[in-house]
Amino acid sequence: MGLHRVLEPRGVLPQAARRLDADPRIRPDEVRVRVERLNLDAASYRQLRTEHGDDAEALRRAVLGIVAERGKMHNPVTGSGGMLVGVVDEAGPASPLGLRPGDRIATLVSLTLTPLAITDGLARWDGRSEQVPAEGHAILFARSIAAVLPDDLPMPLALAVMDVCGAPALTHRVVAERVGRGAPPVVAVLGGAGKSGSLSLAAARRAGAARTVGLVPDEDERRRLEASGLADAVVVADARDPVAVAEALGEPADVTVLCVDVPGCEHGAILGTAPGGTVVFFSMATSFPAAALGAEGLAADVTMLIGNGFVPGHARMALDLVRSVPGVRALFTARTGGGSAQ
Repeated sequence: MGLHRVLEPRGVLPQAARRLDADPRIRPDEVRVRVERLNLDAASYRQLRTEHGDDAEALRRAVLGIVAERGKMHNPVTGSGGMLVGVVDEAGPASPLGLRPGDRIATLVSLTLTPLAITDGLARWDGRSEQVPAEGHAILFARSIAAVLPDDLPMPLALAVMDVCGAPALTHRVVAERVGRGAPPVVAVLGGAGKSGSLSLAAARRAGAARTVGLVPDEDERRRLEASGLADAVVVADARDPVAVAEALGEPADVTVLCVDVPGCEHGAILGTAPGGTVVFFSMATSFPAAALGAEGLAADVTMLIGNGFVPGHARMALDLVRSVPGVRALFTARTGGGSAQ
């Protein structure tokens, strides 16, 4: 679990640690990865851009400062990190991950618990994207998760998909359970044109949802999502405005999936969900006290799930959706620029 990498405070798991040891020397059950690219999670990147604007040098200093101080990319404001792509340098003989030197992988665990060192000053990052070209090394533990990158998808696209692959897998599970009980649900996805949102819409439809609704913030996003064909209906509202969300959705959803990367969207997701329904929180900007207390204050009888980013087979499912659903592929390609596989 990486407990030996925790420098302070002792006794906590790596995710909760203030500082990790990123020593490149590995134990028998660890793997060292040569870093090629970081993918900052959406909430963290938005916070950094809000604080530093388009000042690329300031953005680089901010990320480098976090990594140097903490031994990991763990944004102290948002509490989130992201994930990375790299090449396996060395795999310990007792590692259960099945990785070999030379494997090009994406880590499917958060950078908030991954020992990390950066050696190139992030000199190639212009600050305009959450995908950060980088050089350095990272350490994976026996309980970490990683996937070898597919050969048939451009690397920026595959990285963007794997960064959010927990969302469609859990959405599929929640919807399929209701379908199995003979009650195909109406599914609303707040942030439906985004990465996790578009995948969640596709997964809900594949699982047998009775109807899918995508909520987006503006007309531009509406046009994009309507063109993708992923949602049966697309509505426009500010996800931070609970009454606007409920009015835009009209009929309360049986399952609501929150994929918006800004704070303050918890109450809209709850208010837009029918009694006995389920709300799945996939945004790292979510305040879980606000969600719990807001549901109580609204006397909302809803089940609230934290999207923890891991469901068995989640990477495989997400990549299959990108390959097989043209609308998902189109939205992702537009966001990643259809980058080179290299």
